[in-house]
Amino acid sequence: MNKISKLKENIASVYMGNGAAIDRMIVCLLARGHVLIEDVPGVGKTVLAQSLARSVNCSFGRIQCTPDLLPSDITGVGIFDRESGQVTFRQGPVFANIVLADEINRATPRTQSALLEAMGEGTVTAEGEMHPLPNPFMVIATQNPNEFEGTYLLPENQLDRFLMRIALGYPSAIDESQIIHRQPARNALQTMQHVMDSNDVLQFQREVDAVRLDQSLVDYIIAIAQATRQHPQLQLGVSPRGALALAQSARATARCADRNFVVPEDIVENVLAVCAHRIVLRASGASDASAMTIRILTELLERVPIPV
Repeated sequence: MNKISKLKENIASVYMGNGAAIDRMIVCLLARGHVLIEDVPGVGKTVLAQSLARSVNCSFGRIQCTPDLLPSDITGVGIFDRESGQVTFRQGPVFANIVLADEINRATPRTQSALLEAMGEGTVTAEGEMHPLPNPFMVIATQNPNEFEGTYLLPENQLDRFLMRIALGYPSAIDESQIIHRQPARNALQTMQHVMDSNDVLQFQREVDAVRLDQSLVDYIIAIAQATRQHPQLQLGVSPRGALALAQSARATARCADRNFVVPEDIVENVLAVCAHRIVLRASGASDASAMTIRILTELLERVPIPV
């Protein structure tokens, strides 16, 4: 069994639910991406994030987002030393290989924006200096649906920083029975062992970069992106960053399947997770906006010719 399979098995031993969500998390890790897990409370969002972090022998930081959280609580703060007369920067929890931002949409927009530079550039600017973040670096954010009380909408530029947005859904009856009997969050999560380290992750990321993406598939990705930009019901289509994210996700999916080349199916299976949170409907107040977004993307996939 290779290390990617061991990683999936290790996570599944604690998070007993949506197996496709585990695959998406691993793809994000190997593609150097960040992931937003959006679902109702109590379905295992935090357990899934922690089980991935504990499966990789690397540093882990957790940010519990609340309305009174300040940007410096995330990035760090300068401490004045009276003896030396110097200001020393004390790093915040964002300085870790894997960072869990729990319930990110309970923080104010000003605090949410503190993550923009970190997620986009892998650096934090504080006290007039630029501080590099560790490598690899991945943000796993969880959030409740926006209609829940006490939440703030994530702005479009913040959403665009996430490689994928995924939903977990409720577990099956069999999985829920196992959760009740084994209580994995209380027992297995505390004792689980890592199955790879940060050097393994970096090596897999380099292998993902080397996966071959044929020009016909590049054209296919661009055609999907352009179709969203021209759709009459969409105010905002997939950005160039979104097209790049789709290509990188397809490469990572191919690597997880032990292939060094991308096939069209690698692109198709990632479109909803990569693109749905990057497009904006013209009827922004629609109560079923998420369902409409998925329907539009599904229709576009049926219309855009798949390369042979």
